Amino acid sequence: MEDSIEVILQDDSNVLPPTRARPLVSACTGVVLTGLYGVWSLFSVPGFRRIPWNLKVPYLPSSKDQTLNTMKLLEGRTGRLADLGSGDGRLVFAASSAGFRCTGFEINSILVSYSRNKARWRGLPSSQATFVKKDFWKIDLSPYDNVTAFLSPEVMGVLSEKLLKELPDDARVIACRFPFPDWPPQSSAGSGLDQTFAYDIRNVRSHLRKLSNTACVE
Repeated sequence: MEDSIEVILQDDSNVLPPTRARPLVSACTGVVLTGLYGVWSLFSVPGFRRIPWNLKVPYLPSSKDQTLNTMKLLEGRTGRLADLGSGDGRLVFAASSAGFRCTGFEINSILVSYSRNKARWRGLPSSQATFVKKDFWKIDLSPYDNVTAFLSPEVMGVLSEKLLKELPDDARVIACRFPFPDWPPQSSAGSGLDQTFAYDIRNVRSHLRKLSNTACVE
């Protein structure tokens, strides 16, 4: 989508050449297209000036089935939950209704404001659902028992390193749509674009240690 909008902006002079007969039309067209590009940047690539290219994740809301599948994989779990890139907050709201103490990390100020207002409208106390405008890559996740993430396949490998470094053994991670490349899922729910994967950190660490030991023996 970024490429298509940039092409329109670049080719605007060809579509509406700046002649004396149409200065107002040209000016208005430029303003409208620039505005559309700005809005797209805010929602699709939040914080794009502050985050390295390889860690950028476009805003894409979870579907109803994805949310339901995530909650299935969290059944029997309790404690604190961190939603990485919480977007419009739908996963946080679902998890908070199930008794989790949730924090949604999101760097897009518009989405954070929307989520906070929705939480107030629902009457949710901050102890149950909190939305923080912070880059989750810079947050210590060790206090959390559960982590949910609907990101992009390009960042899952980098995220796995962070989670293994910071999360306690009894933590569970839920990945929506895109699994971790080297982690064995404990279970999964749904299929296709709505599939979600559950990982128990203790089992993941044990699996990776076995792989490392096998590689050393060979």
